[in-house]
Amino acid sequence: MRYGRPMTTTYAVLSEGLEKRFGDVRALRGLDLAVARGTVCAVLGPNGAGKTTAVRILTTLTGPDAGSAMVAGHDLRRDAAAVRRRIGVVGQYASVDGDLTGAENLRLFARLLRAPRTRAAELLERFGLTEAAGRPARTYSGGMRRRLDLAAGLITRPEVLFLDEPTTGLDPHSRNEIWDAVRQLTDEGTTVLLTTQYLEEADRLADDVVLIDGGRATHSGTPAELKALIGNYAEVVVLDEAALPAAAAVLDQLTGSEPVLDAERRSAGAVTTDTTLTLPRLVRELDAAGVAVVDAGLRPPTLDEVFLRLTGRPVKELAA
Repeated sequence: MRYGRPMTTTYAVLSEGLEKRFGDVRALRGLDLAVARGTVCAVLGPNGAGKTTAVRILTTLTGPDAGSAMVAGHDLRRDAAAVRRRIGVVGQYASVDGDLTGAENLRLFARLLRAPRTRAAELLERFGLTEAAGRPARTYSGGMRRRLDLAAGLITRPEVLFLDEPTTGLDPHSRNEIWDAVRQLTDEGTTVLLTTQYLEEADRLADDVVLIDGGRATHSGTPAELKALIGNYAEVVVLDEAALPAAAAVLDQLTGSEPVLDAERRSAGAVTTDTTLTLPRLVRELDAAGVAVVDAGLRPPTLDEVFLRLTGRPVKELAA
């Protein structure tokens, strides 16, 4: 994510200073976004951070009180119709009709959006739904319904696809299928902006990640860049849970960060920006403190740990 005044031809989504108020609540407080064409941008933030409001504005479902935005090369305020012709939207909940078959759902969308009738058959095959095409959508599994939803969002071959929590509630296998489909889209040139509660999803899919809090973008960059902001993660798994306080004290001394304890895993972990800290040194200090360990390691942080460090809140609050 790069700010400033880039050329709009480089960016599929570009917003500056978006503001939105609902009564006394300021949902957006000057939101800036810059999403490069042909990439996946993951927008993360706790509930109430402004993610949904931002997506509603960028998809022309509501207007901003202030600020400007370009989507697929068109101004949201001056040419909303042109924006709508160039985007696809897949909401958090299934938009397909459960009483219609998979084929009937896609043919209906194709007719409403004036797409070729053959487009429905193409998408059914692409998403592995041809054999189930004649069945009512209500008989589909969660993963199949989500794939049908995604297919419906692609009827018009959109330049920009907005995905709102695309894999919420899906099992790991179905989630992987959706991830594969999203990555294939960007390989073909589609730009994807997704909101998600799964940090693993952002880590796996996103070229860029934007953390939104309080209605504005607080941090942005590639997953690797965000991880580099907080350094490495030192973690210790102790033999006896009673040794956790002693292990935490060692980590506190070596890293200067407050350790996070997990009694169930008998682990203590802390981030460190000290590039001189090595695993042998960590093990020696633990041994000197009389802490018996099962495992110890230094590794790059996960996005969960980045979120906690940069926002001061655990990732579980995303869904709170």
